[in-house]
Amino acid sequence: MSDGAGVADSAGSGSDLPVKAVLFDIDGTILTTGGAGAVAWSHAFQKVYGVPVDIELVTESGMPDNEVASTALRTVINRDPTQEEIDAVTELYLANLPEAVADSKHYQLCPGIVERLEDLDSRGFLLGLTTGNIEPAARAKLERGDLNRFFSFGGFGSDSPDRAVLTAKAVERGIEASGGELEVGNFISIGDTPRDVAAGHATGIKVIGVATGHFTEKELADSGADWIIATVETDFPA
Repeated sequence: MSDGAGVADSAGSGSDLPVKAVLFDIDGTILTTGGAGAVAWSHAFQKVYGVPVDIELVTESGMPDNEVASTALRTVINRDPTQEEIDAVTELYLANLPEAVADSKHYQLCPGIVERLEDLDSRGFLLGLTTGNIEPAARAKLERGDLNRFFSFGGFGSDSPDRAVLTAKAVERGIEASGGELEVGNFISIGDTPRDVAAGHATGIKVIGVATGHFTEKELADSGADWIIATVETDFPA
């Protein structure tokens, strides 16, 4: 990461408004829990239904928590679950997650993420989250890496199961956090899945695709990401 060639200079190119706020996805973009989420979900299904579920086998990267729960439930009960059933298993997942994260031997932050966040924060960028995680799950995952300090607002899976809607909510909260000084065009987002790209574009903002998750740079480019980077250690290219 070089000085003076960061987000504002590069991502602002070709945009009517300068970039002043960056929304980050969590899983695969900021960190990986090393399977802690899957452990927490599996324990929840074991408790309620007497069978463990391998979330990573039955769901896709980038799914909001509500969709994760409903998709996994279908594999157990062989029908569409009710919201009450989704809520019950999600409540247990949230109860299990902090311990699962704390105990994970493979929890790790993505390369350069702390330095990138510190750099953006020091230069006055507004930082937020756009994540399919329910907010308590998001905060639990970030806590181990001491990263909640960077994010005072965001859009979460608890706002909506639709990633476009929750991303729009993140932008709305960011505008509020700025005292109304920012507009939609001042925001960009960064994520590691095509779902992140689609959600940002549906909200009317540009998206950086970062290949630190399950998708390659080519796959992110094919999904329509406005910029592609290997890790956040790379300056965001125009």
